[in-house]
Amino acid sequence: MTINVGGTYFLGVGSICRIAVAAAVLCAPLLAGGCTTSNTSNSSAPTALTEGPKDTGSYPNLNIRPQVAAKQLSKEETAARLGELKAEQQAQLAKGGSAKPAPDTAALSTLARTHGDDTLKQIEAKCDPALDPNCN
Repeated sequence: MTINVGGTYFLGVGSICRIAVAAAVLCAPLLAGGCTTSNTSNSSAPTALTEGPKDTGSYPNLNIRPQVAAKQLSKEETAARLGELKAEQQAQLAKGGSAKPAPDTAALSTLARTHGDDTLKQIEAKCDPALDPNCN
């Protein structure tokens, strides 16, 4: 009685073949639609894709330096540009922008010593001044 139960869960060879034929019939027009053009001289395609690799008959010479993409700055040009940037920085500072102020180390040390105790007192009192303005 239970022998045929497994047949409904596993695909047999016949059902796999029927699925493959149905997929081929349904997908054939879609696949053929991609092959309707005969233009092989696409000018926008890269040369390597249209012509493929070429055998030049020799190995590349790695001792020859490649051409650079842009002219490199000389030391004088670099110094001049850095001078311009520093002058602009000074102009910004003179307008009201300020450099980062030095931290007050004494105030930070005091805060470090007392912050833990203050926080512990607030937790023990179960009072949060941010939530309760009447909290002391």
